[in-house]
Amino acid sequence: MTNYNKPMTREDVTDLIYAAKIAKGIKWADVAQKVGLSKEWTTAACLGQMTLNADQAQKITEIFSLPSEATAILQVVPYKGSLPTAVPTDPLIYRFYELISVYGTTFKALIHEEFGDGIMSAIDFSMDLQREPDPKGDRVRISMSGKFLPYKSY
Repeated sequence: MTNYNKPMTREDVTDLIYAAKIAKGIKWADVAQKVGLSKEWTTAACLGQMTLNADQAQKITEIFSLPSEATAILQVVPYKGSLPTAVPTDPLIYRFYELISVYGTTFKALIHEEFGDGIMSAIDFSMDLQREPDPKGDRVRISMSGKFLPYKSY
């Protein structure tokens, strides 16, 4: 009988990061500060949506006490947008889906009116998520900034 060891996958690394985050009580903002990038981008990278360079991957491996093979895996271009279902079932993620379902055409109409025919980049992009205190219940403030990319004629 052959002893087969399955190679570690990006999903395995994400699971190990989650487990270490819980076990060590690590905050995403603290990880980001150690890596030297925003908490939003760093969190996305730790969750398997961004590619880390060698230095960043090594820092993540150390912070979360990952196996050494994780460093190389964190540097592989991931399969992005990998939700488990077409329509999200997680309530928080579903609310963003709902937001786009309700306001997507409004975003599109207003962007096209202001900028012309094109798209907002999710590559040349930044995001900032903050807690906004409110006496009626704290609010979530998300600011997104993406480069406008016009469609070109050819």
